[in-house]
Amino acid sequence: MNVLFICNQNENRSKTAELIFKDRFKTKSAGLFNVKPVSSKDIGWTDKVVVMEDRQRSEIGKRFPREYMQKQILSLDIPDIYRFNQPELVEILKNKMEKLF
Repeated sequence: MNVLFICNQNENRSKTAELIFKDRFKTKSAGLFNVKPVSSKDIGWTDKVVVMEDRQRSEIGKRFPREYMQKQILSLDIPDIYRFNQPELVEILKNKMEKLF
């Protein structure tokens, strides 16, 4: 299964998720507000989109309305307060993903 993780900058939360779940899924990560933001091609590649906050789901809907209607977009509800690969973030990601998959 292809899983795309999205957060604001693709520096901490989504990058960590891409890394820790790469053995379980085919993973990619992207940001919404960085230099090279998520594209319709990225969303087309994925089976499931996983965002870190509900407002990111809304932003995807605004930018990619057609793709938004065709993909399941799941929110983990993880605030932007963690560093890349921070142990607390890794634990939260694992717990929340276990409930979804």
